[in-house]
This record gives sequence, C-alpha cells and structure tokens, in this order.
Amino acid sequence: MKAVYFLGNRQLELRDVPDPSPGPGEVILEIRASGMCGTDLKYYRAANGANSIGLGRTDGALVIAGHEPCGVIVEVGQGVVDSVARIGARVMNHHYAGCGCCGQCRTGWTQMCDEGATTFGANGDGAHARYMKVPANSLVALPDDLSFKAGAAISCGTGTAWGGLDRLGIRGCETLVVFGQGPVGLSATQLALAMGVEVIAVDVSKERLQQAAVLGAKFCLHALGDLDVVDAIFDITNGHGADCAMDCSGVASARLQAIRSTRKWGRVVFVGEGGEVTIDVSNDLNRKQLTVMGSWTFSKVGQASCARFIAERKVDVDGLFTHSWPLEQAEQAYEIFDTQTTGKGVLIPV
Repeated sequence: MKAVYFLGNRQLELRDVPDPSPGPGEVILEIRASGMCGTDLKYYRAANGANSIGLGRTDGALVIAGHEPCGVIVEVGQGVVDSVARIGARVMNHHYAGCGCCGQCRTGWTQMCDEGATTFGANGDGAHARYMKVPANSLVALPDDLSFKAGAAISCGTGTAWGGLDRLGIRGCETLVVFGQGPVGLSATQLALAMGVEVIAVDVSKERLQQAAVLGAKFCLHALGDLDVVDAIFDITNGHGADCAMDCSGVASARLQAIRSTRKWGRVVFVGEGGEVTIDVSNDLNRKQLTVMGSWTFSKVGQASCARFIAERKVDVDGLFTHSWPLEQAEQAYEIFDTQTTGKGVLIPV
C-alpha cells in the first residue's frame, strides 16, 4: 500500500509499504477519510519529523502520518470480542493505545495511560495510508447519518473542540469567545452555535473569519492592526465581558486576551498546544474569581458523545472541509494546508 511519511522541514514522502496484518486484539481499517490537523503541521515542519520533537518510534524510525482515522473494518485479529469490531462496520478510531487496565484507560482517557500511551501518527503508524492497524478497543462506532469525512474530523479536531466545550460546561444562554478559527476553532464555533451559544470569533486570518461568519458567529474580530480585541469584546457584551473563552491558537497573546476578555466568575479553557502565557494573578485571575482550565483532546466516551450530538442535531461537519485530495497528492495538500488560511483538509486513500 501507499503511505505518507513526514521527513521534516516541510518535506514528505509517499512510500510503498506492506499491508498491515492484525495481531491478537487488533483490527485492520480500510481508511476512507484521513483528516489533516494542525498538530500534523508540527511534525511536517519539524527539522526531522516527529523524531526531532521527541516523538517517533523508539528505534528512531519514522511512522506513517495522520491521526484522524475513519473507515471500515476489513480484517479482525484473534481474540477480538468487541461488538463494534466486526467486518464491514463503519468506525472512527480514538487515536491512542494504552495499557487498557489503568484507571485512565478504563474511563476512556487512553492518552493519559499511567503506563504511557501510543499516539497514532506520532509514535505509532497513523492513517495517511490505505490500511491502518489499531486495537479493537480503540474503535468508536460512526453513526449511519455521518460521512467518513465527518468521522475523521470527530476523531481529533472536532472532538477536541467538543472536549473543550465539555470542560467549560457551556450553557445555551452564554457568550463564548473562540480565539483561533482554524479547524478546531471553527469546530468549537459550529458546535457551540448548535448548543444555542452566542459566539464571538477571533483570528488573524480574514479568510478564516469569513468561514466563521458563514457558520453563524455573531461577531468576527480581526486580531491585527489597531483593534483592541479585549475592549471590543467588552463593548459587544455591554461592558461585562464574555461568559466563557476558548483559546485554540496556542499563542500567548491570544491566551492573555482570552483571560482578560472574560467577565467576573467566567471560565477559560486552553485547547491550543504548546507555548506559555504570563498573567497578573491578582487582577487577571483572583479578583475576577476566574476559572482557567486545560483540555487535551477528548476521551473515547466523549468522542462517541460528540458523534451522537452531531448526528442528532444535524450539524454540518462536512461544511468545515474546504479541501479534499487523493493520497497521491499529499505533498500538494500539505503545502496548501501549511498556509493556515484554509478550512479543514482531508486525504482520501481509496
């Protein structure tokens, strides 16, 4: 089969590799959609792919890229008894593998496994290929009403947005500011709107703000030039500040704006990876009685809940995708996705 490997320095290679075979407790997915995520850009841009940032296999070998898998089960290994894991089933993959026994794994938080986790597409072979081998216990059923592209989005980007909203405990009567309108931020905007929340979208890209406006964001703030984003949010909210804020950018200035634009007793969640932020504890935090949280992707249970919500509310997750490529055009796909001006992208292996 063909498979994509990130070589580093914005270079990738499409290699011919053997089709995988399932071991005990494993299944083979025929990938029908493999989503492209902002985290993939971290490996794509790194000096030596995942290895240069402490990921990759322990023997130094590169792994197949991609961590938003969705497809159909075509082969089942010995000892698989999971009711979801049957040949022909449409499934998503919770893109982590852990020990399966610790408290974190047993509650669906495999990425937080006490024994250490494998993250597919980072230190285990991912989904930018025709076939992918995964543990049967990492499967999540894809509702019949959802496309494979939607399932791929839910397998990381959209699921991550859901996880952040869940941490916030968002309510329909509230105002949410979403900093960063990349694929995760657009997903947060879309899901929050489906929950009845008023959304203020913030980004440095006019193209992405246009996408947020199409989704239904009530206000779209371009965070470049002379605009004071915090003042603008207070003006929009009649001087009170937003009820909640979510940072999907990972940028220090946006994180600080998220904290400072939120009202007394407000809640803030950081979803974007990496970086730092410095705050004035007294004025930014304590005297506002502010709650600031981190949110790292989502649990397997959360992934299923997200998919169910999207199916029941008929949320148009497919509308997040602006680009789709066959696997053979992965090089062109990542050159365009690397500009960070598009919506979500997806590779279609078959």
